[in-house]
Amino acid sequence: MSDLRASLLESRLGRLAVQFGKFGAVGVVGLVVDTAVVYALVFGVGLEFFAARVPSFLAAATTTFALNRAFTFRGARDEPLHRQWVKFIAANALGGAVNYGVSVGLEAAFLVVETHPVLAVAAGSIAGMFLNFAASKHLVFKGA
Repeated sequence: MSDLRASLLESRLGRLAVQFGKFGAVGVVGLVVDTAVVYALVFGVGLEFFAARVPSFLAAATTTFALNRAFTFRGARDEPLHRQWVKFIAANALGGAVNYGVSVGLEAAFLVVETHPVLAVAAGSIAGMFLNFAASKHLVFKGA
């Protein structure tokens, strides 16, 4: 049984699944950062949710960039850090737009989400995750 498991993990699909799992784990850290910034700006500073999502996304994206570079796509560090960060932000812009649209739409539509913004942030993160993984793997961290 362990030979089968090892064979599956060493296959192309198995390596992709492990990499996606790492990307998802890093995404959970990004979700915590995203949510913390939203709560600080909405409940601490009094910013409207839609405005708080922009700096919270940038904080979360920067955090996930650093962790994905060190952990998920460890073998793809041949570019300067600043250039790779810009590519990461640009490549993840579509997923970021999906994330933003879902979270702001839910917050505007449902009172429970307005009261608990973490629900909107989480839903937006999940909605953009698949696009962000594909963009990160194929456009930013090529070869890892």
